[in-house]
Amino acid sequence: MGNGKFQWINKVHNRKTYVLSGIVIIIILIASVLIYVLMPRGRPVILQKSDELFEIVNDGDIICRLGDRFWSQVFKDTSVTDKRYSHMGIIRIVDGTVTVVHAEGTLDSGKDFVKEQSFNDFIKIARAIGIYRTKNIDGIQISNTSVEYLGAPFDWKFDMDNESEIYCTELLYLVFKQLMPEIELKTIYIKELGKEIIPLEAISNSEYFSEIYYKDNW
Repeated sequence: MGNGKFQWINKVHNRKTYVLSGIVIIIILIASVLIYVLMPRGRPVILQKSDELFEIVNDGDIICRLGDRFWSQVFKDTSVTDKRYSHMGIIRIVDGTVTVVHAEGTLDSGKDFVKEQSFNDFIKIARAIGIYRTKNIDGIQISNTSVEYLGAPFDWKFDMDNESEIYCTELLYLVFKQLMPEIELKTIYIKELGKEIIPLEAISNSEYFSEIYYKDNW
């Protein structure tokens, strides 16, 4: 009986050891994935002088950037003809202060919504930057209309039929829908989502915009 009880205790101990080892391995794997996803990629764009962009941007210009995270690479690859960018925003200039209104999905709880951010903070993680000017709409109208959507939650379903939630290029789509609905931004079908979405090339490769600035880090 004594030996049997001892063997039973050993088996229980071994099982607990295996379970704990399994938990540790799972934690290590999850941590590794998170590090891989969140780890910055590439080198930041370095401007020759701090006001290099302030000298050329206008109220209502569109700024595109390539971010430095894993999902930035995923978003840029939704474009077919121009894979330079992963995100965009609308430049707003009030009393000389330059900000960017944009719908950002960060995967960080409580921070996925349409926000107004300082220009410098917006470009801080940029690996490429492009500035685009709309040909057919006054930029001040674009800027003023964009702030109507501040606070709207980010649309992780990428559903343009639901205007209560907004993803990055959808913000521009909604602004255009108010100001000049006859402008049609390019869409592409994403099989994994089962939906049409607006890629970044709908801005960079569009007759409705002029590229006035581009810089990358290569």
